[in-house]
Amino acid sequence: MPLTNLTFEEWRSFDLPTALRTAREAAALTGSHLVSVETVHHLGRPFHRALMERADQAFALVPGGEVTLGLELDAWQPAPGQEEDYQASVDQGFGHADDLRGHLAHMLSPYRQVTVPTVLMAVEDEEFGEEPEGAAEALAARGLRLPTPDEWEHACGAGARTLFRWGDTCPLDRIPYHSPDGPQHRPNALGLHIAYDPYRTELTTDPASVYGGDGGEATCGGYGTLLAWLPLATSHRNPDYAAWLHNPDGDAFYEDTSTRPVLPL
Repeated sequence: MPLTNLTFEEWRSFDLPTALRTAREAAALTGSHLVSVETVHHLGRPFHRALMERADQAFALVPGGEVTLGLELDAWQPAPGQEEDYQASVDQGFGHADDLRGHLAHMLSPYRQVTVPTVLMAVEDEEFGEEPEGAAEALAARGLRLPTPDEWEHACGAGARTLFRWGDTCPLDRIPYHSPDGPQHRPNALGLHIAYDPYRTELTTDPASVYGGDGGEATCGGYGTLLAWLPLATSHRNPDYAAWLHNPDGDAFYEDTSTRPVLPL
C-alpha cells in the first residue's frame, strides 16, 4: 500500500515497532531525518507521534484517509459559562447571531466527511507576508506546498471531535493573550504547535479559509473572552477576516499572515 494512503485509523492501530517502521519509510520518501517516535495518550488510547527534520525544519507525520471535519453543531453542547459569556458579547454589539450556536454556524466550517492524503506537515507555521499565490510559489521552490483547508483542520484536530483541539472548554477568566500557560501552547497529538495565538492567521490553498487566529481582531476589539478564544477553534475558518484579507476591490492585507508548509510523500 502506498504510504500516502495510510489512514488515521490504521496509524492508531499500529504497535510501536510498526509505527517506527512506517515513520522511517516516510522519512526515506521525503529525504527527511527521523527524529523521534513517541507514544502519547490521545482520544482514550495510546497514539504515536512521529517527528522528522528536513533542511533544519521540523515536520510531523499526519496520517490521512477518510476523516470527519467540522463541528457537529446539532450534537454539540456548550461548556458551562460559554453561552453566558457569549450573551455578554452580544449585549455589547458583538457576535454574528443572537445565540452561540448560530454564531458558530457562521464562523465554523461545515460538518463533513472528506478524504485527505497522508503528508508531513511543518511543526511550526512560517511567515510569508504575501498572498497565497506568492506563498505557494515560494514553497514550491523548496519542494513544499500550502495545506488545503481539509488538511489543516485534520492536522489541527487530529481526530478530536471537540470545539478546540484540546477539548470543548477554554478558560473564561482570561483571554489567550493573557494565558501563557494555557492549553493552546501545548503541542497537539501529532506534535504540531498549532492554533496557539489569535494574532496568527494561517493561509491555505483556499483564500476564503484561513485558520489559527484572526489577526487579534477579537482580542484588540474587546469582543469578550469566549470570542477571543474561538479563533483558535479547530474548524474556525474565519470567513469575514479572510474576506478582509483578500479584498478583490482594493488592497490585500497579507503582511502578518503565515502558513504551515506541507511536504508530500
